[in-house]
Amino acid sequence: MSKFLSTKYSTAAFDAATLLLRVISGVLMMNHGYGKLIHFAEYKEKFMNFMGMGQTFSLILVVFAEFFCALFVILGLFTRFAVIPIIIGMCVALFKAHNGDFFGDGEVAALYIGAFITLLFIGPGRISVDRMFGK
Repeated sequence: MSKFLSTKYSTAAFDAATLLLRVISGVLMMNHGYGKLIHFAEYKEKFMNFMGMGQTFSLILVVFAEFFCALFVILGLFTRFAVIPIIIGMCVALFKAHNGDFFGDGEVAALYIGAFITLLFIGPGRISVDRMFGK
């Protein structure tokens, strides 16, 4: 019982938790991007025209963030750079598409923002491609 109440943690536990956070949030995000990638033609007709960039270009940016950047996060490759487009995309989804409704329709976007901001702060962890290049 005292182990559950302890604030101490091992390096291995931290690395495993970072890996789990990266892989789970990345796979779930990739699922969103995959649907948009596969059905690109259908989405581009009805997608949001964000900041006057055009529907097609806005969709390209979202697919890049949600699919390709999520893949980089899963691998732990350029992790801190890869989470930035995802965070921006989720902020647009939360505040523009869901009108900042944190506890309603925008709840999932808010969770993603929290997960990817956490990864921005803590980095990819030891079990990552970034770590292999760092050595």
